[in-house]
Amino acid sequence: MLERTNRVALDHVPLPFPGSAVKILVIEDEKKIASLIQKGLEAQGFVVDVAHHGDEGYALATAHAYDALVLDIMLPGRDGLSILRQLREQKRSVPVLLLTARSGLSERVEGLNLGADDYLAKPFYIEELTARLQAIVRRAAGRPQSLLEVGDLTVNLLTRETRRGDRKIELTSREFALLEYLARSPGRVFTRAQICEQVWRYDFDPGTNLVDVYIQRLRRKVDDDSPVKLIETLRGVGYRLKGGD
Repeated sequence: MLERTNRVALDHVPLPFPGSAVKILVIEDEKKIASLIQKGLEAQGFVVDVAHHGDEGYALATAHAYDALVLDIMLPGRDGLSILRQLREQKRSVPVLLLTARSGLSERVEGLNLGADDYLAKPFYIEELTARLQAIVRRAAGRPQSLLEVGDLTVNLLTRETRRGDRKIELTSREFALLEYLARSPGRVFTRAQICEQVWRYDFDPGTNLVDVYIQRLRRKVDDDSPVKLIETLRGVGYRLKGGD
């Protein structure tokens, strides 16, 4: 069933939020299946990262901001249910679609009880996986998590409006993407390489000051008129957005 990915055009399926990059992490140890999922989703405009090992997938899921995870239950290292359990224990609300090759009801029930948003049994059609992903991303967008709050800074992921207290902040699309990336994980330090990869989607060039330039632009717009400075530089390491006290 999954092999239909090679033949079926999926351009009739709309993205959850036209004009926005929906970032998906696929954690699947069967490389052929993972590749087919990645190609099918990327054909629809999703931005897709792939991990083939549970420990690698968990590291990516906790280090980067994703709009949804496609998570296989049977994995080397951490299994899918363990990853899901740890994410929910850390209060990470990223939507999760479980993949399972098993037909047992108990495993699916356990996954849903742990906080999975949906599940799909193998084999499956890529069209169905795409539709289910769109559904859980849309549902998540209606939750309070669509409004990121750090101190008196609010970032609305639906309207793309940013405010610092009562002050509205006008941002370019790239500035908004950078601020969103930092605001999804307040307190976490991101290196220039991580920011470049996740916001600009290409490998980091050590000779470029692109990230530093955009950080300075954000500082002028977000911090300059406020007594509490939220954007912090850790010299020699990177940047983070710290909560306002």
